[in-house]
Amino acid sequence: MNQLDQLKQYTTVVADTGNFKQMAQFAPRDATTNPSLILKAVQQPEYAPLLAEAVAAKKKRPLARIADEVLVRFGLAILKLVPGRVSTEVDARLSFDTAASIARAHGLIELYERAGVGRERVLIKVAATWEGIQTAKALEHEGIHCNLTLLFAFCQAVACGEAGVTLISPFVGRIHDWHKKAAGAAWDDAAKAGAQDPGVQSVAQIYNYYKHYGIETEVMGASFRNVGQILALAGCDLLTISPELLAQLQGSEASVPRVLDPERARRMGLHAATFNEVEFRYALNDDAMATEKLAEGIRSFAADAAQLDRMIEGLK
Repeated sequence: MNQLDQLKQYTTVVADTGNFKQMAQFAPRDATTNPSLILKAVQQPEYAPLLAEAVAAKKKRPLARIADEVLVRFGLAILKLVPGRVSTEVDARLSFDTAASIARAHGLIELYERAGVGRERVLIKVAATWEGIQTAKALEHEGIHCNLTLLFAFCQAVACGEAGVTLISPFVGRIHDWHKKAAGAAWDDAAKAGAQDPGVQSVAQIYNYYKHYGIETEVMGASFRNVGQILALAGCDLLTISPELLAQLQGSEASVPRVLDPERARRMGLHAATFNEVEFRYALNDDAMATEKLAEGIRSFAADAAQLDRMIEGLK
């Protein structure tokens, strides 16, 4: 049995790509996208028609509505290939605007439902700012499920659990990148691999905390740089993996032991934590890595959303 099939025994495997023609071979349950992946996809000849069709059908609509139509068209195509859910992201430029993010999420769900897809198959993806978490809390009360992304700090995870968020996506690779850059010449790849990887440790801490306290929010490790990071989190609720790394797992027959286990987590001596808005903002500010990577991620996704807008304007 290859490593991918072994991993699927403990963990739900999710395809992290906008290239839906590439994902079918790995048989993931769910799929995630983000503005960068969608932008990369629409620049490829085989996906350009999705953009052109969305623009042609909605030329007189506001730009934001057309952009969301593009995202949903990708989501609909993906849902033909996966049996589970697709994550579709609210414009990152709204990351600090709860009301606007809720309105945009309603628009995305409306487009899916108009196409015959129930909200149970869609995760609305929002950045894990304080405002994003409040957005998700409100949406979850309406039965709209959310995926909180750009999650780097324990305080973000705790606040998401308290808000009743369906799923969170802590970013393994980006945490790893920050610590490696900060350490400079002192960084030791071998000493910081596998379970010692700071990104892996962050996700394991969150997973163990959630399972210990019976928090139902699902943990989906994301942003992987290598197979070792994935294998060190075998047993996590979900892992969203790029096609390149899925292929590596599929091509190996090496053993994949379970690492994260809910029963083990329940037996751990962990202290409960809670964060109101003031405490959350201070804890996030006190974590240089999380503060920098959250800001960087929002800037990057916002820039890609703006570039997609420019592409749409060029076709209108």
